Amino acid sequence: MDEPGVKAAEKAAAGRARSDARPASVRPARHAGRATPMIAQYIEIKAANPDSLLFYRMGDFYELFFEDAEVASRALGITLTSRGQHMGRDIPMCGVPVKAADEYLQRLIRLGHRVAVCEQLEDPAEARKRGAKSVVRRNVTRLVTAGTLTEDTLLDARRANYLAAVARAHGGEEWALAWLDISTGAFHLAKTTQAALDSDLARLDPSELLLSNALYEDTTLKPVWSGLRCALTPLSRESFESTTAERRLRDYFGVAALDAFGAFERAELAAAGAVIAYVELTQAGQRPTISPPRREREDAVLQIDPATRANLELTRTVRGEAEGSLVAAIDRTVTAAGARELAERLSGPLTDPAEIDSRLDAVAFFVDDERLREDLRARMRAAPDLARALSRLALGRGGPRDLAAIRDGLATARALAGLIGQAEGLAPLPAEISAATAALEAPDLVLAEALAAALGGELPLMARDGGFVRAGYREDLDGQRALRDESRKVIAGLQARYVEKTGVKSLKVRHNNVLGYFVDVTQNHGARLLAAPLNESFIHRQTLASAMRFTTVELGELEAKIAAAGERALGIELEIFEALREKVLAAADAVKAAAAALARLDVHSAFAELAVAERHVRPRIDRSLAFRIVAGRHPVVERALKRSGETFIANDCDLGPASYDDTEEGVERGRIWLVTGPNMAGKSTFLRQNALIAILAQTGAFVPAELAHIGIVDRLFSRVGAADDLARGRSTFMVEMVETAAILNQAGPRSLVILDEIGRGTATFDGLSIAWGTVEHLHEVNVARTLFATHFHELTSLAQRLKRIVNATMKVKEWGGDVVFLHEVVPGAADRSYGIQVAKLAGLPASVVARAKEVLAMLEEGEAARAGARLIDDLPLFSAAREPVARPDGRAQAVLDLIAETVPDELTPREALDLVYRIKLKLASDDGAD
Repeated sequence: MDEPGVKAAEKAAAGRARSDARPASVRPARHAGRATPMIAQYIEIKAANPDSLLFYRMGDFYELFFEDAEVASRALGITLTSRGQHMGRDIPMCGVPVKAADEYLQRLIRLGHRVAVCEQLEDPAEARKRGAKSVVRRNVTRLVTAGTLTEDTLLDARRANYLAAVARAHGGEEWALAWLDISTGAFHLAKTTQAALDSDLARLDPSELLLSNALYEDTTLKPVWSGLRCALTPLSRESFESTTAERRLRDYFGVAALDAFGAFERAELAAAGAVIAYVELTQAGQRPTISPPRREREDAVLQIDPATRANLELTRTVRGEAEGSLVAAIDRTVTAAGARELAERLSGPLTDPAEIDSRLDAVAFFVDDERLREDLRARMRAAPDLARALSRLALGRGGPRDLAAIRDGLATARALAGLIGQAEGLAPLPAEISAATAALEAPDLVLAEALAAALGGELPLMARDGGFVRAGYREDLDGQRALRDESRKVIAGLQARYVEKTGVKSLKVRHNNVLGYFVDVTQNHGARLLAAPLNESFIHRQTLASAMRFTTVELGELEAKIAAAGERALGIELEIFEALREKVLAAADAVKAAAAALARLDVHSAFAELAVAERHVRPRIDRSLAFRIVAGRHPVVERALKRSGETFIANDCDLGPASYDDTEEGVERGRIWLVTGPNMAGKSTFLRQNALIAILAQTGAFVPAELAHIGIVDRLFSRVGAADDLARGRSTFMVEMVETAAILNQAGPRSLVILDEIGRGTATFDGLSIAWGTVEHLHEVNVARTLFATHFHELTSLAQRLKRIVNATMKVKEWGGDVVFLHEVVPGAADRSYGIQVAKLAGLPASVVARAKEVLAMLEEGEAARAGARLIDDLPLFSAAREPVARPDGRAQAVLDLIAETVPDELTPREALDLVYRIKLKLASDDGAD
């Protein structure tokens, strides 16, 4: 491995394998069948954590033994050694340095492991006082799992890290989700259904999902669980018991009843209780600052199923990369918290026009005030991650830098509130901005001042490293530091005083490891110190041939102070750290509110920055069925084209009712656009861009268009692209049909559906039939606003009898036998697909292109059946290899006919000879006659 931490671990492991300079409790057991006290302790702690790799703290290393060592050695690529024996067998061992532990934890968690961190709970010196065979007290202080990470080194700063739980109640009639980001304390609840479960989980994208054993083993849910990318953690039924869960929630949040948080159903209580129980289990008594559960209103967000989410590449591409996704194209946030807020909003766009307009008002405010926007963003760039720093402090994992993050974050919050206050007199503040400003001012100014007064400039990562308290903050700390850091000056001053007192100018105060500090004089002057009255102050310690050594009570006390000064200084600093931590935790709610406000302001100003830079406009959002986009653009494709110096071709789209008086039985119905045209002309881009514009609009962002009027979309469906699912035994066509079935069974009038090339994965007539039936069902049953791209030109005839179908095509031009794509959507239908021209552009061999043109010409003659038969007889592989053969003349044909009439097995030798003569005569004659 080339990581520095891995190399250090391997060297250390090799060194430890060769060295026996360890405490007796960890040396090889003399009796192989009997465990040493240390191994016995390890086995006991491991038995209590059987499902986790045990990181067993021994000095500066976390050690792993037995099977855990073998697993970790393979997973981390570190050396496996052995130490002692147990039950007659060598004990496998490996270890990682404590200072590099986060790196190894991250790799183990990504591989799906859980880790139990077992720390030393006392100083080894205390253990030795109990006897030679005593073992340092140890216990698990934390279970590290994918959903309970808090360290910056283990987390993606720009992505939420959710621990989620699914629960059902009343025999499956009630379903609920709870999700918590322990690194920020954000805690949410929502009702769901079994049918919507995969969509909701895809939106949350949790790192770890808690399930009851019953749900985990439910065969009907296996496809849902297998489609997730997160760690699955089955728990006992008791963890999801709603009555116990309600009591657990009340105890955790210190309330007598949960009514203030909302009226929760049994399934919601069960899911929330399971999350809290798991947090208490994994944090081993530490209590993170979790916000009270906030219930998400039913139908509050746009439902997007997993396939659609993947097809549209909202937060990652189909290859799993962030670059190339929608969030990467539009992200202008300048803080980690803002980036997380942006990703969350994109994953769950709103469905309430009033809430969306409130967000749009905030964006418009920053669009209009360029100077304020620039000043705010400049200030926010230096803002630390308040929420995650607060969480680490609450869990006892924080350090001086986290206190500094709180200090700097609160200072930034105050500065932003001041900037917005100056702008308030010029224009009324939108509700979102006003609420954020109030939250920024919520933390007590005294807290920020206390942190600023206490913390120094150079800050260590951990409090135990010391040196983080500002000089002059505490007099006793300064004194201890003076003894520790300026001991030479103190000793020199004492020596000068002793010289003056004794009159011995050669007197020296010296130090060695045996006597410590002592007064050194020559033999001649020693007698003076032994005589009264100096002997009352100077105590004889040692006589040498040329010198005498003395000590004093004052020198002994000073020596003790100097020796303890470092520990005392660190102790005072830790005391100060704990006091500051308590002050921060006392203001946790206000700090979290300020952190959330910072994130919201970052997103609003980032959307405004995007709108100005990329010419985005404010969409009109209401509860109609309108869907009118003028000059819409694809934000991701446009960004890529801009990098290469090209211009994106904008296109219009109108899927709303033909007119707002065009209703059937008083119900407005959206239109279906059938989009035809060749491959590479931009059909898929056109389909996707309209879906992305709807998502951006309902997220609360301005959109890439000249005008946008969108009636709220409640569900978004997409069937774009081709992919198989070999793990479930599904072909590309089967995946296409499953996704299409989901759309036809779930889409409604408020849905937006985009379908690309339905039916292409099977025979032509089968595919055409399926596509035809799908369009009719969307028109008559789903009545959803739909974009339907197809190569089946026969479908365009449906526009003649289904009044809400509109034909549109991608404009192209032919030039010199080649095709030029104009990427414009125009009314009408394509008359051909230009597939051969596209194949030529792709680089197919010229012979293949030429042959394809010949085949196409035959098929286009309208004689498909005969052409097919001729094609079978004229396969290009064989026609390319054989020479042309002339048709036989009359003589040859006569000979062939004669041979064909002959039955060889019935010929006698005489008859065979006669046949040969007859053949020769026929070949010799002019017309083949005998």
